[in-house]
Amino acid sequence: MKLTCLVCLVGSAAAFSAVRQQHGARSTALNGAGNMDLWGGKNSLYTSSTNSIRMMPEEPEPEVDPRRKNPDDAPPPAPVRMPVIDTESGQMDVISRLLKDRILLLGQGVDDEVANVLVAQLLYLANEDPTKDITLYINSPGGSVSAGMAIYDTMQYVPCDVSTVCFGMAASMGAFLLGAGAKGKRRALPNSRIMIHQPLGGAQGQAADIEIQAKEILFIREVLNTYIAEYCDQPKDKIEEDCDRDFFMTPEEAVDYGIIDEVVVTKTSHVTKPPMPIL
Repeated sequence: MKLTCLVCLVGSAAAFSAVRQQHGARSTALNGAGNMDLWGGKNSLYTSSTNSIRMMPEEPEPEVDPRRKNPDDAPPPAPVRMPVIDTESGQMDVISRLLKDRILLLGQGVDDEVANVLVAQLLYLANEDPTKDITLYINSPGGSVSAGMAIYDTMQYVPCDVSTVCFGMAASMGAFLLGAGAKGKRRALPNSRIMIHQPLGGAQGQAADIEIQAKEILFIREVLNTYIAEYCDQPKDKIEEDCDRDFFMTPEEAVDYGIIDEVVVTKTSHVTKPPMPIL
């Protein structure tokens, strides 16, 4: 049976080859004239089983407005360059130049790296002249409580007074440090905003671990409220109530609250500000 099938296959192959040779010239001639190819050309009547399989059509690419720029193709934003000042001894960045005049800048969120720099600057200036004031400009959304407390403790540790000035926004730990300046030397620019609230945190894991973290957050809240009440001359109950949610203040309201002592007068201080909308 197997031998018979093999003979049939050989015979079929020979017959197919003969037919192919017989019509080869005709196929070539027709194909050269731009007509139908009988044996597997582009317009062939005979196609292999592989060529007869049709795949699902691909999804067309969505049309994109050529005027719209692809954000992935945009180059990364260039880093902000720090201004450089020419001095007799060479070039100096503006932050270092301000440091020579005992001016410090907190212009970002509070974290350990920022705290380490500010603490080092405070200690350096206090060692250089323990009697001359240091001015700390604050524009910060807040940040780490532990890093902020490191700055706060250093401000209270150095013998010289630390004057604070708010420009832009002093929120959360930024507002805490603003009020921690020397009494009578805490100021804010007219359009700055001050915001206080309770510390934020979270925990996950076993119930005992969550309980430990919850106790720590409650303790930190009590510590912060105690210090705010002390330097604002406000009852602690009022501080706890106000800090339960975000509590925003204008510079004038911050003076009444006790966080700052005065509002800096500028060229546009005479312009009347609109009242806060009532929702």
